[in-house]
Amino acid sequence: MPCDQQLADRVRDWIGTRTGFEEKRLFGGIGFLLYGNLCAAVWQNALILRIGKDAWKSYLDQDHTTEFDLTGRSMTGWVMVEPDGFETREQLDAHLTKAYAFTRTLPPKS
Repeated sequence: MPCDQQLADRVRDWIGTRTGFEEKRLFGGIGFLLYGNLCAAVWQNALILRIGKDAWKSYLDQDHTTEFDLTGRSMTGWVMVEPDGFETREQLDAHLTKAYAFTRTLPPKS
């Protein structure tokens, strides 16, 4: 299944004029990196978020959210949100804001 381009456009709209973002093709999807650190991605029709280990377990309690696992091994600190979890702009904004807030705490990669 190809990457959901409409979702990628919604993420691009959210990024807007925020500085430090770049886009990269990753694992068959599109990654959005903040100062070199992966912040969020679109993979097939799902939204992948980097939210950190501290928020990870509680984030998994939300509807339409699962562990991020493409290889048979869950990645702690990362979640995958199904389409029903970001139908509205407010839902998508909340998810991306959470990932952005965490990723901003990481040192930039050169």
